[in-house]
Amino acid sequence: MKYSFAESTARERVEHLVDAGSFSEILGPVERLVSPHLAQLDTPCSFDDGIVIGRASLQGRRVLVAAQEGGFIGGGVGEVHGAKLVGLLRLGLADRPAAVLVLADSGGVRLHEANAGLIAVSEVMRALLDLRDAGIPVLMLIGGATGCFGGMGLVARCADHVVMSDVARLSMSGPEVIESAQGVEEFDSRDRALVWRTTGGRHRFLSGDCDALVEDDIAAFREAASAALAARRPLTLETLEREHALLAARLDRFGDCADALDIWARLGIADAARVVDLDVAALRDIARID
Repeated sequence: MKYSFAESTARERVEHLVDAGSFSEILGPVERLVSPHLAQLDTPCSFDDGIVIGRASLQGRRVLVAAQEGGFIGGGVGEVHGAKLVGLLRLGLADRPAAVLVLADSGGVRLHEANAGLIAVSEVMRALLDLRDAGIPVLMLIGGATGCFGGMGLVARCADHVVMSDVARLSMSGPEVIESAQGVEEFDSRDRALVWRTTGGRHRFLSGDCDALVEDDIAAFREAASAALAARRPLTLETLEREHALLAARLDRFGDCADALDIWARLGIADAARVVDLDVAALRDIARID
């Protein structure tokens, strides 16, 4: 049976992603670990503060899993939400699983507790890099309706592998944020075609920001995550320098492009406007940036 990643809750995503019956939640509902700040602002709390964490297995291999709930304050990172994610990553150093899977669905830092959220994001990035340095891969799976923006967008680009669906979005700043800061002439957040071709999974795959593009199907994410476990990427100075060189080359090659359509055309796609109509299999056949 096909389960949409975008339409599922965080718990449903975990349930259908990992091996049946293998998930053991850490700090589950009975713990009632909620944000200490939201009630003071007359904002409803969630019993898990918008993130599910625990141990599981993926095709028989031990993994740690975190899944953000985009339906609660847009998956925003607050003090408790961030602490749970940091704690899971640090647990990885002790448990030494085959990988840590982060099912991202977040608009970024929660404005209700922004300072705590920003600190948490920095701690998440440090803990993630410590895991990579220890040889434990971190996989970001992005396919939720909220997307992966703000601090979580930075976290995603620190990971070993990024898997996205063609309806997913990934960026540092969200469309509304760009429009608020720079004006609608710079970026019209109501132009859905513009938003998706700029931040969507198709563009991220073609530009090399995600390693695997899949259908909006949890089973497809499971398959891609399993494949990523076999593709180790050691965190070395050479690796980082190569990544920096890639980013510099990208600026040289595409810095004057005004739209994703311009980038696709420069990649050699004869009819760039047709990219939005291609299925995922066809997109995989299009050459990516070296």
